[in-house]
Amino acid sequence: MDLGDLRMEYDVGTIDAESMHADPIEQWGLWFAAAAEAQVYEPNAMVVATVDQGGWPHARNVLVKDVDAHGFVFYTNYESAKAAELESAGKASLLFSWLPMHRQVRVVGTVSQVSPEQSDHYFASRPRGSQIGAWASPQSDLIAEPAVLERAVADVQARFADTTVTRPPFWGGYRVSPVMFEFWQGRPSRLHDRLRYVFRDGSWQIERIAP
Repeated sequence: MDLGDLRMEYDVGTIDAESMHADPIEQWGLWFAAAAEAQVYEPNAMVVATVDQGGWPHARNVLVKDVDAHGFVFYTNYESAKAAELESAGKASLLFSWLPMHRQVRVVGTVSQVSPEQSDHYFASRPRGSQIGAWASPQSDLIAEPAVLERAVADVQARFADTTVTRPPFWGGYRVSPVMFEFWQGRPSRLHDRLRYVFRDGSWQIERIAP
């Protein structure tokens, strides 16, 4: 398979430090709103990249479910491989790709669990099927066949048949608190705009880096 000639020109727009919000979270919000308005598929999807204890990197797509001044929150099984890597390293990298707009945002930050109350609140908002799935799936464990999950789902459905599905104690949220952002805007001839926010001396500093 020859992919060498598969390319396109990026010419949607340009960015500079003067046009960017001083707060990178606010700037992310502006770009997210633009992506949602443009009907980019799953605009809250992000790649979460981690490193295991052997130094091997791992990446997967998840959905960010809350963003505030403290960072980006997503939810998962606390007993999964992803959670083990987050707990071990205490750090992660996020990548938002809004390809139709020729944009991406990279975030590097420290990781912490959100409060049980915040996890409870979000879990209660999930569809019942997703709540049952959180109980039924031993995320990242080996299973012999799909029927294993089907039986587990049936067991959980029976357990909560006449009551609200409560949050599993092994399921909840993580917050990535940023220490660095990079906003990338595709430009012609691969001379892309890359603006990096670094928290330095008590405030966010914006610097341009080469494409």
